Amino acid sequence: MPQTFSVTSAVELATVERGGFIESRHAGAAIVLDADGTVAKELGDPSALIFPRSTLKPIQALACLTAGAPLEGVQLGLSTASHSGTDAHVAVVRSILEAAGVGEDDLGCPPDWPGDRATRDEMVREHYSAARVRMNCSGKHATMLLTCVTAGWDTATYLDPAHPLQVQIRELTERLSGERVAATAADGCGAPVHAISLAGLAKAIQRIGTSSTSSPFALHRSAGQLVQAVRDNPWTIAGPGRDDTVIMERLGVFSKVGAEGVHIMVAPNGTTVALKTLDGSSRASAAVALRLLELAGALDPAAVAETTAKLPLTVYGGGQDVGRIRPAF
Repeated sequence: MPQTFSVTSAVELATVERGGFIESRHAGAAIVLDADGTVAKELGDPSALIFPRSTLKPIQALACLTAGAPLEGVQLGLSTASHSGTDAHVAVVRSILEAAGVGEDDLGCPPDWPGDRATRDEMVREHYSAARVRMNCSGKHATMLLTCVTAGWDTATYLDPAHPLQVQIRELTERLSGERVAATAADGCGAPVHAISLAGLAKAIQRIGTSSTSSPFALHRSAGQLVQAVRDNPWTIAGPGRDDTVIMERLGVFSKVGAEGVHIMVAPNGTTVALKTLDGSSRASAAVALRLLELAGALDPAAVAETTAKLPLTVYGGGQDVGRIRPAF
């Protein structure tokens, strides 16, 4: 039986160098699946149980689509996002709420400030307060509300694990991962999050990431539409300069970060990576996942090098570049 993620599940994934001295090390676990779904590489114990956090969002969004949520394009991209709260993101979230006939106060996520620094600074100058619609999960919550309205389900209790929508999300999580949910808790945004193994997460995300819009199966067509919407509008899933957006724009990789050091990626050829750091830090996760895809032959090394150069991996001292966050392999 899989155990909760622990130090015995982890190996070294990344180092933090300052002035040529290794200052910190990030341990964790990772799994790489070949395009055909076979296990290509394991680091640590990917059978250990984790909370996927926001890497569960593609499954949650797909469940909303299958329940009838009428989304496409940028709205569909926002449904699976951890967005940075820019005005462009918020405009799309509000359009989803408008389609549902509900307001911002109906969102179950907590008020928050945008992750985008320029937007936050402008809000402070204009004396605005934190808002639910600025919270990075507001697109997911707006989509859940629209799904409930479309399906005729209660909107006031949409975050209850026993709500029909949440039951559908849990069942789809189990169907795609091939595992029974081991535990359920409230995510940071208030929505239920389900514990599965890192291996199960990789399996589920690969099934979504490799789906085609022309599949004869409705579930796979919807999954293909979801991934295509993000690939067509990479700014929706995160925001300008954010890891997932940069990776999507430059490499065409379906990339999604989650809290507590979880990250998933599906390369254009279907090769898939899922990883989690033991200490919960995400600062090295994108670089590690890209390196694993490169080593698996799914990405061109030069393209990976050019992309990682755009990620926030520099270590500073006195405002100067003095080191680097690097994969340990």
